[in-house]
Amino acid sequence: MNGNDTICALATAPGGALGIIRISGPNAFSIVSAICSVRCDSVAANTVHYGHIVEYDAVSQHQVPLDEVLVAVFRSPHSYTGEDSVEISCHGSRYILNRVIELLCQQGCRMANPGEFTMRAYLNGKLDLSQAEAVADLIASTNKATHDIAMSQLRGGISTELSRLREQLLRLTSLLELELDFSDHEDLEFADRSELMELALKIDAHITHLADSFHAGNALKNGIPVAIVGAPNVGKSTLLNALVGEERAIVSDIQGTTRDAIEDTIQLGGVTFRFIDTAGIRHTDDQIELMGIDRSIAAAQRAQIILMMTEPGVPYPDIPIRDNQTIIRIENKTEAFQAKFGVGLDNLKQRLVDAAPKTSDSDVIITNARHYEALTRAHSHLQRVIEGLAASDSSKADRRASDSSLFTLHSSLPLDLLAEDLRLTLDTLAEITGGQITPQETLNNIFKHFCVGK
Repeated sequence: MNGNDTICALATAPGGALGIIRISGPNAFSIVSAICSVRCDSVAANTVHYGHIVEYDAVSQHQVPLDEVLVAVFRSPHSYTGEDSVEISCHGSRYILNRVIELLCQQGCRMANPGEFTMRAYLNGKLDLSQAEAVADLIASTNKATHDIAMSQLRGGISTELSRLREQLLRLTSLLELELDFSDHEDLEFADRSELMELALKIDAHITHLADSFHAGNALKNGIPVAIVGAPNVGKSTLLNALVGEERAIVSDIQGTTRDAIEDTIQLGGVTFRFIDTAGIRHTDDQIELMGIDRSIAAAQRAQIILMMTEPGVPYPDIPIRDNQTIIRIENKTEAFQAKFGVGLDNLKQRLVDAAPKTSDSDVIITNARHYEALTRAHSHLQRVIEGLAASDSSKADRRASDSSLFTLHSSLPLDLLAEDLRLTLDTLAEITGGQITPQETLNNIFKHFCVGK
């Protein structure tokens, strides 16, 4: 990607009544003015103007109108990319849109790569890397929960949290660096070790909390997995059909009808739930059914919520349960709950919504695997710092007890290594927002998943 050239792309999905073509780069104004009656160089910034796209007609040998358009003009640095930018709103004809892009390319534009507009925004300091990734998440959001998380990140939620952690880490680092500068004075300390330990533990707890939120964020992003488990014929498939509102699973009185897991999704309370109807769990010699039962147990172990179904006289299935799973027990074919007729279904849906991870405007929830991996590495680096500080306290106690002039702090706590782990922690957190030099390969990998035009 070359930031010195001018790029263009269709920014709207084809097939609509209108289409928007985006142009960004140093020659955006002159290129658009060459094919449009609007003179972008001479109009005020952040304004919209009516005009015509014109093209040369070989028959009449004159410029003729191609389309009536609205042209929005944005001057650097006050644009999405930070560059001179233009957005042309045309009629949605595929011919018109393709022809306008062709005319732009004839004047010196090139077609933008996926995510190149947002990459330029990042490179020009309009967004940090986590905000740029939030743009893609916002476009891909499928429910209120994922939309809210993406908006929070786009507004700088993660950036703000990491900035606070950075300030605390820099304070910790500066104190230890000072001690390194005065390492000849073995009894000189610029901060009490217990205070440093308290600060390090506080920072690590915050990093761990952010990393732990990835499990909830990933579930909200991809759909909260809900396994429906129980003995055969207790109404699992009927319940799935009732929840999704269609005949998604085969319902039969014959035991063992469901041999494999069946999935479908619905939205409840702005959250996507991914329901998994599993094979009935019972003792059987049927090898095919046994395979289905094994898959049922595996699906239940992966699920965040388990709907444990039974009916009067039938015991609940005995399956392994994790501590962090939510179990909702349902006794079907009773006065309170009848999946076939929808009795008690609204109450069950509310219980599912209540069991879903909660988000608010003040929450910072990690949904990006790259962010989670960086936080995990930062935690590992900081753990070594905490272990080093603990060793420092131990060595000081031993030194006081031995009163030996040969026993120094550095014999048990190499300050240069401890300071290096702190620097690694800072660098690792900076990878999330792109606060340090980010390899081009990493940038290409991030932005290649964006849609063209964004």
